[in-house]
Amino acid sequence: MRIGINTRFLLSSKMEGFGWYTYEVVKRMVEAHPEHEFVFFFDRKFDEKFVFAKNVTPVVLFPPARHPILFVWWFERSIKRALKKYNIDLFYSPDGYLSLKSPVPQIGVIHDLNFEHHPEDIPASPLKYLRKYFPKFAKKAAHILTVSEYSKQDIIQSYGISPSKITVAWNGASESFAPLEAAEIQKIRSEKTAGRPYFIFVGAIHPRKNVGRLIEAFGKFAEVNPDIDLLIVGESLWANKASSIPEVSEALKKRILFSGHVSLAELNKLMGAAFALTYIPYFEGFGIPLVEAMRCGIPIISGNLTCLPEVAGEAAIYVNPFDTDEVSKAMIELASDKQKQVELSQKSLERASLFSWNNTAEVTWNVIEDILKV
Repeated sequence: MRIGINTRFLLSSKMEGFGWYTYEVVKRMVEAHPEHEFVFFFDRKFDEKFVFAKNVTPVVLFPPARHPILFVWWFERSIKRALKKYNIDLFYSPDGYLSLKSPVPQIGVIHDLNFEHHPEDIPASPLKYLRKYFPKFAKKAAHILTVSEYSKQDIIQSYGISPSKITVAWNGASESFAPLEAAEIQKIRSEKTAGRPYFIFVGAIHPRKNVGRLIEAFGKFAEVNPDIDLLIVGESLWANKASSIPEVSEALKKRILFSGHVSLAELNKLMGAAFALTYIPYFEGFGIPLVEAMRCGIPIISGNLTCLPEVAGEAAIYVNPFDTDEVSKAMIELASDKQKQVELSQKSLERASLFSWNNTAEVTWNVIEDILKV
């Protein structure tokens, strides 16, 4: 069997969400099934480290697909031709984009439909493309994978897709996330926040991630608690729409650190040394930082909308992400309640076992086999 895979987000320079998802799932499938051939389709020069095994053939297709016009060219011309040229039996796309004109069976991963519910968060050109093509991708797909029961129901209701055509496979998190020893925690805090504990946020600084309101809530918290800082890990996405970061006082600026994009190894340390994760997006398809925090055994304050309660379960304090008073109150209460800190830490570690990239890859492979009746 020859399986074609959209690997355009495997970028050695900077891996983001789709890239890590592709890496974690595809690497496991390739290594677990040496009896099959895999053709990786890149849209630019690739790093050899992404050719995971001898049963992988890497192919670069023109043009680099990073603009809606080029999306159409790449998927409707380049991919269509390549699927025929390389005799592909099935095309798997971890970012959900498919080739509408190809007769080859295709499986797309639709992570969420934020653009349908919050169009104000996305620039006009990508928005127009997403809202035009994703309903078509959903109908074109031989099967759809998604990352939460919430997203499955959203796809069903938004696009009129049969529930039997959609399979949920929860995301995992890197196994490198783990609890740290007290000495290591203090060392990391000494390097980053002058030894002070900190709340951590991880994710793109995109409007739906709600970082502006998180900062406002932290400002209210900081008026009451002088001991815990805030660390924001992530880079701006859709820069022209990311102006939701509020102006703060000079005193508060000293307690809020923006780290920008960091390596996975650095993120392991920053998450493991955090006092708690504060993660309050108003729309999310899954929320991998929740699982990363669970694996580290740190308490969680989470938004109560979309998929987040499904993922965090009993391992979080839930808040209305639009209510900064409620968010700050949760931060104040957690900071002052040692018993709650211990309780949430233990529940985080217990719940972490439910999420595994091995399981995600296995469910994905089962769907591929079912489509091809291998």
